[in-house]
Amino acid sequence: MTEVNRKIHVVGINSYIFEDLPPKLQDLFIKTGNIAVPNSYFEEIKSWSENALLKKKSFFASKSNFELINWLRSQETDVILISRGDPLWFGIGRMLLENFPKDELSFYPSNTCFQLAFSKLKIPWQDTINVSMHGRDSTKLVEALKTKPSSLAIITDPNKKSLEIIQKNLSELNLIDFYDFWLCEEIGFDNENIKKLNLKESLPTNLSNLNIAVLTKTKKFNSNNNLPPFGISDVIFKTFEDRPNLLTKREIRIQILADLELPKNGVIWDIGAGCGSIGLEALKLRPNLDLFCIDKRIGSKQLILENSRRVGVKPKFIFEEDINNTLNKRDLSSYEKPNRLVIGGCNKNTKLQIINKLGQDMSIGDIIVIPIIDIQTIKELKDELEDKNFETNLNLIQTYKSLSISEGMRLEPNNPVFILKGKK
Repeated sequence: MTEVNRKIHVVGINSYIFEDLPPKLQDLFIKTGNIAVPNSYFEEIKSWSENALLKKKSFFASKSNFELINWLRSQETDVILISRGDPLWFGIGRMLLENFPKDELSFYPSNTCFQLAFSKLKIPWQDTINVSMHGRDSTKLVEALKTKPSSLAIITDPNKKSLEIIQKNLSELNLIDFYDFWLCEEIGFDNENIKKLNLKESLPTNLSNLNIAVLTKTKKFNSNNNLPPFGISDVIFKTFEDRPNLLTKREIRIQILADLELPKNGVIWDIGAGCGSIGLEALKLRPNLDLFCIDKRIGSKQLILENSRRVGVKPKFIFEEDINNTLNKRDLSSYEKPNRLVIGGCNKNTKLQIINKLGQDMSIGDIIVIPIIDIQTIKELKDELEDKNFETNLNLIQTYKSLSISEGMRLEPNNPVFILKGKK
């Protein structure tokens, strides 16, 4: 095989002005005769040879496809390939490394568009999730949105109506009010334009094809005056950012509340309450109930108190402790026994102990509901309920949510949950 001596210099830029290049790269450009430039800004870079350089250049209009690869392979002398930002960050670098030995490639990164955007917005971005929709579907975007990061930066694809898809996905995931949405056009260039959009309105027209979107978690919280009477949106409830599983999803919560057959008066215990979503919505539906919330995680009491404020209700007791401590060390006779009992967030043996200790004193018509994700525990829990004279039934709840993609729509599955109900 003939040894290739020429180099491919991949130069990232954030300006169409030749003088903005570092002196070392200006010299490289002057010395190199063959230049590949993306179609979208071909004329701007080609003008460098007329305005700043003496040596005549040969320019190749790049579409970042195999025509470019074949052109690079055909060159016998050094070439420059112009890119934007960092070629190894959602850029052409990956494709080049798949087709050329590393020794033939030299990379000269500039600032990424995200670095520039966050510097203009004056927002730290070390915890930001980065997603590219350029030439890709929205799967990664949806995965990122479900984690509700503090900030999210998205490279768009104008040919696939990325902004419209982002808008629809935020709406479908009930996150429209969760984020501020910044549109950054031609970031770092002369026509740079940064604006905050209201995604409840129509998107602006005549946008530059060179744009990115930045989502930052909003500081505001909407008043509970507009909450629906039933089926509160997940986004209303605050939860720990690193523990999204503390929230029982709306679709599952609705079924649990229906299975509880909430009375006008009585006592409901929410064990393993997490952020309190089940018990608090039950209290909103039946304001005369007394609600006991119990969760062992540090900080759960303050979390439930904040969500109580958001929903506009007030639990009677919030215990930030292990339910085993509640059952074994507290004098349960001093507390009202539950008429409705939700058991979540603990292991099988703890669930069995709860049924044994609390279930035996519950009255005719009282109900226990247990959401379960581990199928292996169902039989023992069902047997224990029936041993305490509860009639049982079991439902598997599997829901799907429609999400917009460039081709139209797809159905995204939520995790299946078994709901075991016992009625005395």
